[in-house]
Amino acid sequence: MDAVALLIAATLNAGTPLALAALGLLLNEKAGVVNLGAEGILLMAAVAGFAVAFGSGSPALGLAAGAAVGAAMAGLLGVLVIWLNTNQYASGLAISLFGGGLSAFAGLPYVGKNLPPAPVWPVPVLSDIPWLGPALFRQSPMVYLTIAIALALIWFLDRTRSGLVLRAVGESPEAAHALGYPVRRIRLAAMMAGGLLCGVAGAFISVLYTPLWVEGMIAGRGWIALALTVFATWRPARVLLGAYLFGGVTMLQFHLQGMGVQVASQWLSMLPYVATVVVLALISRNPAWIRVNMPASLGKPFHPGH
Repeated sequence: MDAVALLIAATLNAGTPLALAALGLLLNEKAGVVNLGAEGILLMAAVAGFAVAFGSGSPALGLAAGAAVGAAMAGLLGVLVIWLNTNQYASGLAISLFGGGLSAFAGLPYVGKNLPPAPVWPVPVLSDIPWLGPALFRQSPMVYLTIAIALALIWFLDRTRSGLVLRAVGESPEAAHALGYPVRRIRLAAMMAGGLLCGVAGAFISVLYTPLWVEGMIAGRGWIALALTVFATWRPARVLLGAYLFGGVTMLQFHLQGMGVQVASQWLSMLPYVATVVVLALISRNPAWIRVNMPASLGKPFHPGH
């Protein structure tokens, strides 16, 4: 039972950066913009967050730096695809490759350096409950904050005027423009807010989750987060559940190795990505279901003068 509790705790921790990044990408896509630059944004935020946390000794400043870099990278992509109307897919891939190369160069002075282990904040009373305490209530504050962000995003998209306007921009930017809404500025704001969440996710990985910097340490999480938005049919609650599912698959490999299961580590490392492909293949069997839930103008450029 203790091993299962530890596996659940590790699953929540591993799923947190995936959830944060996927929630950010969901905001982008609700506004009608596909962000394929998530991997590069996560890498840039990770190296920036680690550098600031290492220099200042403050994990909070590291997370803030990652958030700022993520918002700036997403803003750059937003200018390219929203104002200059460049191809969203090509521009996103360019940002991803740019972020990967620049982060490797910028991180050279920090290779081999470590930060102190992240503190755990046990919830008073609840953390003392047998089994449930170690499983759910002895986590990093970011785990609880991520759940709060998902709930806030559900409320924002479904219950607020601003959220309804954002969804309208993603469904029909022409109609929103005709009603007088600044479609381009709304899309850019959504891009930067989503980039901020991706930045926090990247910094969380290098500052709190594995407190060190290694080139390419994001290891495809940006692409998994992108797939999660489709897997969750653009709904924040499902994004959160999907992130914990993939986090659980990631942690399962270490759990199996600890139990002495004789399986090559390379096969176990493939599990999260195999799960991603399988889930996307299953969802793609029903394209009508995707079309019903997908923002109608996703990936389409907007020309206000036409």
